[in-house]
Amino acid sequence: MEDKRTRTITIVLALLCCLALPLWGCGQQPQQQQQGQEQAQQDEAQADTAESADAAEADGTAEQAGVEYYDPNGDYKLKQVVVLSRHNIRAPLSTNGSALDLATPHTWIDWTANGSELTSRGGALETMAGQYVRKWLEHEELIPENYQPEDGVVRFYANSKQRTIATAQYFSSGMLPVANVDIETHVDYDTMDPVFTPQLTFVSDAYNEAALEQISHLKGSSGMAEVAAGLSDSFELIQDVVDYKESDGYKNGELTDLDTTDTGVVLELNKEPAMTGSLKTACQIADALVLQYYESTDAKAAAFGKDLTMDQWKLISKAKDMYGDVLFTAPLVATNVAHPLLAEIGNELDAQGRVFTFLCGHDSNIGSVLAALGVEDYELPGAIEYATPIGSKLLFERWEGADGATYGRVRLMYQSVDQLRSGSMLAGYEAPQSVELSFAGLQKNADGLYSYDELREHIARAASAYDDLVATYADQEQELAEAA
Repeated sequence: MEDKRTRTITIVLALLCCLALPLWGCGQQPQQQQQGQEQAQQDEAQADTAESADAAEADGTAEQAGVEYYDPNGDYKLKQVVVLSRHNIRAPLSTNGSALDLATPHTWIDWTANGSELTSRGGALETMAGQYVRKWLEHEELIPENYQPEDGVVRFYANSKQRTIATAQYFSSGMLPVANVDIETHVDYDTMDPVFTPQLTFVSDAYNEAALEQISHLKGSSGMAEVAAGLSDSFELIQDVVDYKESDGYKNGELTDLDTTDTGVVLELNKEPAMTGSLKTACQIADALVLQYYESTDAKAAAFGKDLTMDQWKLISKAKDMYGDVLFTAPLVATNVAHPLLAEIGNELDAQGRVFTFLCGHDSNIGSVLAALGVEDYELPGAIEYATPIGSKLLFERWEGADGATYGRVRLMYQSVDQLRSGSMLAGYEAPQSVELSFAGLQKNADGLYSYDELREHIARAASAYDDLVATYADQEQELAEAA
């Protein structure tokens, strides 16, 4: 009797999930009544669409339901992929009842996860990303359908934080749904793995001085004051959206006006680059707002009742994006903090028999790796984050040409804002966004691919640049000490 009741409950729950799934993320409530004529028209349109699809499949013109796989120009066969992924949507690093509450009189949404952890939406989106990559790899004949890889052929390695482990787990569920994938971690749960920690493992007075000088000239400015000054519109919008001056924190003096003149950077050994001043506060608020926009089905509610345009959301995101740029993308800093991951990527590319690798970390990881590699400027259509959108994936690809030579491609794959907010990739025929990247000093062929050997050597040079950095500034310190 108990088993029968359990089965009945399970079936009912499954049916409810199926009914609810089409409404997930749509921001609409199901209508109580529908006009019979409208429903009939809809049914007829769906029938016509299905009939057309069947006819196309029958005569061989249907191609994987129209999914875009971003194949390179020319005749190439995919041989290997190494992915460096940012985790998907998480709750803010601090949630309700924390410092974020001090910055606004409004109530943040009820997150589906604890602070800093992957949300339910983030998990669903990451599963969709894995499903898409599975179809892409099947399309390229790199893996068969329902692939169950042998040991060593596929590797999943994540930083030991909940949001990174969970992202890798959800992605693997979408990509390899019938395989028992092991998510590899190297340190205790909820601690930072040194491979994924963007920390400074070498500092000196001379190095710090040179690195801070580079940071101050980011974006063509002549100092940190100018870097922050370019965010004045962003600071103003953030304060307006959250009604900052009506918050408890502002009224009691714990928070002050977001000021573009008080930003500073601190570089310390075995620590991540850190920031002081208003940009740090603005980044925390902007991070929470952007995540709330992704997570919420009501765009106006996500902005606490304000109607914001996409350009305004980009302006809010700019504060947190610039924060990451300042801390992690100056060449001397990027070389310092990214070298463990660059070495890991190189090892994966060289691993005998490896077909696919998934490394899961953070936006600072992708940003610093790209900066260390000398990435040229790029734009991300459909995104409000301008460099490393939530859930984005940096793909290193190895292709074999019809001429027998080996080629490489690097691109950034990400889900657009619309895809993040609607879950539209659930339909199975919609591809994520993809942007091919270029690097200073490397030339592409007519089909847009690099010589693989040249690309691999470029990655190796970027990793070994850390040793050159240490030698250079250690020698300078020695010379200064001897002169003193």
